[in-house]
Amino acid sequence: MSVFGWVVLGVVALILYVLYAGVILKKNKVNEAMSGIDVQLKKRYDLIPNMMNMAAKYMEHEKNLMAEITKLRTNAMSSSFRADPKAKIENESLLEAKLKEFNISLENYPDMKSNQAMLETMQSLQSVEEHIAAARRFYNSAVNDLVNATEIFPSSVMAKMLGIKADMPYFEASKNEKKPINSADYFK
Repeated sequence: MSVFGWVVLGVVALILYVLYAGVILKKNKVNEAMSGIDVQLKKRYDLIPNMMNMAAKYMEHEKNLMAEITKLRTNAMSSSFRADPKAKIENESLLEAKLKEFNISLENYPDMKSNQAMLETMQSLQSVEEHIAAARRFYNSAVNDLVNATEIFPSSVMAKMLGIKADMPYFEASKNEKKPINSADYFK
């Protein structure tokens, strides 16, 4: 084989390697993003029991809401991105909605709102929620990169050869979260 033939073969091999590495890197970035969300969710899961215990002292009338949050926390903890990403996202959305409902119900208990431990716990939860939102944005970005790599030629050919699919769901706002907010609902 001539030098020109070796150069062409080397260039083709390099292009194939770059395509291969790019698709694998994007797939691994999605896995990293899922793990990042799991880390943040673990922080939330650890914080919820402390918050519920403190609130239980004050909120005798809100036992059903606290029981629901506990059940949703258990469901969310038992679901897995790797096993069923859509179920994981749904469980997390339900838990997040109930936590928001819980935060709103706290407004009815001024003594609890002024309790220093409860204030610190609520601030911690707010911080964790912000980190979860950031992790979700990172995850959505990583999924988008993988979708692009599996749909745009020539990396789509490499992804197909490797059996890599971009079938991961995006985190999206639920229908309830997209509804306009009526502030009058919170001042009843």
